[in-house]
Amino acid sequence: MTTADNGALVARLRAAGCVFAEQEADLLTDAASSAAELEALVTQRVSGTPLEYLLGWTEFRGLRVAVRPGVFVPRQRTGFLVERAVSHALGQESGTARVVLDMCCGCGALGLAVATELSAAGIPVELAASDVEPAAVACARDNLAPLGAAVYQGDLFAPLPADLAGRVDLLLANVPYVPTAGIAEMPPEARDHEPRTALDGGADGLDVFRRVAAAAPRWLAPGGALLVEASRAQVPLATEILAHQGLTPVVAESEELYATVVLGISPPPGAPPQGAPTTELPR
Repeated sequence: MTTADNGALVARLRAAGCVFAEQEADLLTDAASSAAELEALVTQRVSGTPLEYLLGWTEFRGLRVAVRPGVFVPRQRTGFLVERAVSHALGQESGTARVVLDMCCGCGALGLAVATELSAAGIPVELAASDVEPAAVACARDNLAPLGAAVYQGDLFAPLPADLAGRVDLLLANVPYVPTAGIAEMPPEARDHEPRTALDGGADGLDVFRRVAAAAPRWLAPGGALLVEASRAQVPLATEILAHQGLTPVVAESEELYATVVLGISPPPGAPPQGAPTTELPR
C-alpha cells in the first residue's frame, strides 16, 4: 500500500469515529492478504464491527487472546483487576498452588492473564472458567486449552463441579455492571455486537453481582478473594452487599486506567469479617 493509500484509509477510519485510526489502519492492512480483503475489512470496520472481531484477536496484558464475533471483548481497564488478583495471590501462603475461577469468562482473557503471571512468579495454578454464552465458552476453551483449564457452560456457579467448593483462591467475576437504562448510551460497537448478557447488570447494574456475592462464600477458600469491576458510584452498595455475605470488602482504584475493583475477601478460619471496606490508595 502506498503512503497515499494509507492516508486515505486512515481518513476513512477517522471519519467513522475510530480514535486510533492510524494503528487500526496498520492492523487491518497486516490482517488482509489482498486489496479486496482489506477493502472488505475496512468496510465492516467503518460500519461499526469491532476491530477485534475483524482481526480475530485482542491484546490483553501483553497476551494475544483470540476473540470471536458475539463474544465480549475484554477492556484494557480490566487489566487492573488482573493486577489486584495477582497481588492478592502473591500475598497468600507461599509454595502452594492457587485455584483460580474465571466466572463470566467471555474469551477467558482474565483467567489466562492471571494464570500466566502467577506461573511466571513460580506459583502453580489450577484454572477453571465458566460462561453462559456458548460462543464465549467455545472461544475460552481455545484460549485456555494450553493451560489444561476446564471451561463450563451454564448460569454462574450451576455448571461447576462440586469439588471446587471451598477451594477457590481467586474468583474473577467480570460480571455485567452497566445499568439497563445505560445500555443505550454505550458505544455502538459494544451495544450492537456484544451479547446483552455480558453488558446488562439490571436496574442498578448490580443484579448479577448480588448473585455472585451470595454464592461466593461457599466456593471461596479461607482467605480467598472475589474480585469484581464496578463503577465508582456503585462502590458503597457493592461493599455493603459483600459485608452482608460475610466477606471483607476492599476497594482498589486506578486513576490511570479509570478502573475500580471491589474485592470481597473470605476470612481465615476463626476470624470474623470486617464490615467496613478498606480503600487502597489511587494508582
